[in-house]
Amino acid sequence: MHMITAVIRPHKYDDLREALLQLGVEGITVTQVKGFGRQRGQTEFYRGAEYTTTEVPKLRLEIAVSSAIMNQVIDTIQSVASTGKVGDGKLFVHTLDQVVRIRTGEKDELAIG
Repeated sequence: MHMITAVIRPHKYDDLREALLQLGVEGITVTQVKGFGRQRGQTEFYRGAEYTTTEVPKLRLEIAVSSAIMNQVIDTIQSVASTGKVGDGKLFVHTLDQVVRIRTGEKDELAIG
């Protein structure tokens, strides 16, 4: 079992959500976040005035998956979320030692689905 954390551009979320559901992903946790990487912020216009932001708005997705579909999920996120430009985001993959569904007490693979 693995936890995939993806930081993506907000406008890519709807397409990515649909693609992940088609793969059989049964749950996604989404958080609105701000940060910077190589972009170091961005320049925007508001009511005709130019201003620079130091952090860029992104979405952070946390997806617990079985090892059987992990590579498919990673490939899907990379292909769907990519624009080919700096600032597309990052993927982090962590091994999960244990997962427990609070309501039923189901563990590990049973708790993910």
